Amino acid sequence: MTLLETRRAQLFPVLNATQLALVGRFAMAPPRRFEAGETLYAVGERNASVFVVTAGDVLASRRQVTGKEELIAILGVGGFTGEISQLGGRSALATVRAGTQGCEVLSFDTTHLRALIIGSADIGEIVMRAFILRRTSLIYEGAGSILAGRQGDPALVHLEGFLSRNGYPYSVLDVADGGDGQALVERFGLQDDDLPIVLCPNGALLKRPSDVEVGACVGITPEMDPERVFDVAVVGAGPAGLATAVYAASEGLSVLVLDACAFGGQAGASARIENYLGFPTGISGLALTARAFTQAQKFGAEIAIPVNVTSLQCKGQQPGDLFTLHLENGTGARARAVVIASGARYRRPQIENLDRFEGAGVSYWASPVEARLCAGEEIALIGAGNSAGQAVVYLAPQVRHLHLVARGEGLEARMSRYLVERIAALPNVTLHTRTEVVTLHGSESGLSGATFRRHDTGAEWTGPLRHLFLFAGAEPNTAWLEGCDVRVDAKGFVCTGQPGSGPLWSAMGREPMALETTTPGVFAIGDVRAGSTKRVAAAVGEGAQVVAALHQFLASTKERAP
Repeated sequence: MTLLETRRAQLFPVLNATQLALVGRFAMAPPRRFEAGETLYAVGERNASVFVVTAGDVLASRRQVTGKEELIAILGVGGFTGEISQLGGRSALATVRAGTQGCEVLSFDTTHLRALIIGSADIGEIVMRAFILRRTSLIYEGAGSILAGRQGDPALVHLEGFLSRNGYPYSVLDVADGGDGQALVERFGLQDDDLPIVLCPNGALLKRPSDVEVGACVGITPEMDPERVFDVAVVGAGPAGLATAVYAASEGLSVLVLDACAFGGQAGASARIENYLGFPTGISGLALTARAFTQAQKFGAEIAIPVNVTSLQCKGQQPGDLFTLHLENGTGARARAVVIASGARYRRPQIENLDRFEGAGVSYWASPVEARLCAGEEIALIGAGNSAGQAVVYLAPQVRHLHLVARGEGLEARMSRYLVERIAALPNVTLHTRTEVVTLHGSESGLSGATFRRHDTGAEWTGPLRHLFLFAGAEPNTAWLEGCDVRVDAKGFVCTGQPGSGPLWSAMGREPMALETTTPGVFAIGDVRAGSTKRVAAAVGEGAQVVAALHQFLASTKERAP
């Protein structure tokens, strides 16, 4: 049974008379009248208000693959429209029209909606649960944007990964199966060089688009005001950055979070985290960080994805000066303080032909997209940490055989005991210690084999291989800090809490705080920070801890401002 069938009461709850009276206190204006068939908002519309029905009813529908509309629900008195997209001012994923008798509704833009959710805990819980379940239902049912291309095409796989990592609903059409995909190609007169395509909620068609183009078209990327000044800009939307966003925004600071890829960071790639406090049965990294992403939006944090920060202007700063973050699209973002939470990425090992097969058999995370592509195949995974172990446990039941490749003597040094024991119990997993992959083999159709080498004996052997997952080592994402007075250690991780020096620190009249870098007002947290504990819980803790330091810094600069 679908989510719509099993949890309809929570998907489409009905507020009672008492709750409606309370809701009215937070509305933008008195009830507004819409005549029968009149559109309240259309699919793809940005910054669409959420409406609470006070008389009559409204019809919510979504667009099918064929382009026709499908009725989702009829919302009567006490019902309300919207889902997660409208919490952050993104594009609406449904069309809402007045019913046959017309309707009267209370309107809530993003600001008034957040005021309602925070101002009334009971109603806020009802609304947030409905929004989350509606988004989940859209994802499971393949609503939202339409992707079309050839199955297994690296460009199509990349687009699927981008949308799924950002929790955005979509459906995929194969243009070679003679069905809707082929009909779509014929309707728009597309050529092979045009594929893959993305059909956005507003009807726009993108040919072989970039992540930035897709993010803007489907509404993942918000419309940013270049003149706005934020209290704090957070670079990185992993667990550390999202924790900062939640705690800082909930305490009244204006927060901007920027990430080049997706929310979640490396944690978002974890198939199942079982040692995170409060989740005894485990939770996927994507589910955990998606909740944090929604929570940050609930408190008013602005989250911009995919937006790549190219540099931080911090030289010549004086106490109270604004920081400027330069973005890849040529624009900038300004803030009174900056939090570096850009994390670390998996290292690219020295493997012959690695470039050739990235996206065509080589992956840096294990999502349902990759799992589907390698189902029933012979695969390998390089890594010996917890993320690698979680990926092995997730992938093994779906593949024919999995080769786990580790450079060290075993897994115990870096992997939690429960994962080591679980991997040992998997009958189709072979652990190769003191081993590395040296060469990849294949053709234009993708990866087909690899050559392995033992460190201790130098012996080499070649075997079949359809997919290789890389979870080896970590390199800090700090290239964008070059040219800024932020000290890093020999490995590139950001140093914090070191003694301050120079005229700027003399002007501040204090030493750097524990999470503050060598530039006053610039802080570092999570995996990117030198000496940090590389765990999700530690990253979340530092994300919360840095907010107190932000308050202290912002208060001191206001005192010094002319």
